Amino acid sequence: MSRFSTVGKLTTGYDPDEVDDFFDYARAVYEGREAGPFSSADIQAVSFELIRGGYDTHEVDAALDRLEAAFSVRDRGAFVAQHGPQAWMDRIAEDARTLYPRLNRPACEKFAPAGRGEAGYDMDDVDALLDRLVDYFDRQVPITASEIRAATFRRRRGADAYAEGPVDAYLSRAVEVLLGVE
Repeated sequence: MSRFSTVGKLTTGYDPDEVDDFFDYARAVYEGREAGPFSSADIQAVSFELIRGGYDTHEVDAALDRLEAAFSVRDRGAFVAQHGPQAWMDRIAEDARTLYPRLNRPACEKFAPAGRGEAGYDMDDVDALLDRLVDYFDRQVPITASEIRAATFRRRRGADAYAEGPVDAYLSRAVEVLLGVE
């Protein structure tokens, strides 16, 4: 029985064997049946091959988000049990401090531009999301890790776009901070 819906035979989706193997391993680690260093960061870094007729990518991505949150809670619990709640808050505060300087950069200068002719993210879209993070850090206006994960940006090319890699890496770190607080 499939864990996720499959897409049509002419549509691409995630390779079911890779997805099933990953979720089996993650569950075994989470339940303590498998030993190994595995964390929410490992879940963020996973990628699956796209094949015709594979698993629905939206369903799998949503399950990955839930799995990442579960591992984050588990990791936080282990850290708090060993070092105490104040040490956890100090760690999250330090992680947040590393994010903050980029938020103070001028609009359209927060990340490196995409290369000549290279596809990237619309600067205004990214800056609008970062403004939400400023509101969160400065004024405690709520924002969740799910909102960051669900953000979409229009596509641009060249100097009118931010390079995707630095934006993605930064937002992954922001998600880690938000998961640490949630």
